Amino acid sequence: MTRISSLSSPFLLGFDEIERVLDRVAKAADGYPPYNIERIARDANGPERLRITLAVAGFTRDQLDVTLEESQLVIRGRQQDDKSRQYLHRGIAARQFQRSFVLAEGMEVRNADLKNGLLSIDLVRPQPERVVRSISIKESE
Repeated sequence: MTRISSLSSPFLLGFDEIERVLDRVAKAADGYPPYNIERIARDANGPERLRITLAVAGFTRDQLDVTLEESQLVIRGRQQDDKSRQYLHRGIAARQFQRSFVLAEGMEVRNADLKNGLLSIDLVRPQPERVVRSISIKESE
């Protein structure tokens, strides 16, 4: 069966990569760890930013890994079970996670900060450059 895409309009040319990205995003539906995405207004120190904040309570800096893989920001957390502890009740599991965010072309990761169980990652939006180019028309005989 052939899949018909919403990007298959004859007026949308070269959007194959966007379709693949949308498929990738649809597959990443796990809700752990919870996160926020906020817009931080431009100030005297810099341009407008986006901040992704993940709730990673119980993870140390050494147990977290933030990487940029092609156009994806990937955050991984790895905890090991402490076999020396004997729990009477265990409501906080030692758990691994991977959370991915697909970034638009030109997005720049500024920094990552872990404070009070919250991992914050700042991204800078590229300033779009308006390009107007005149195309010459040849006359064929």
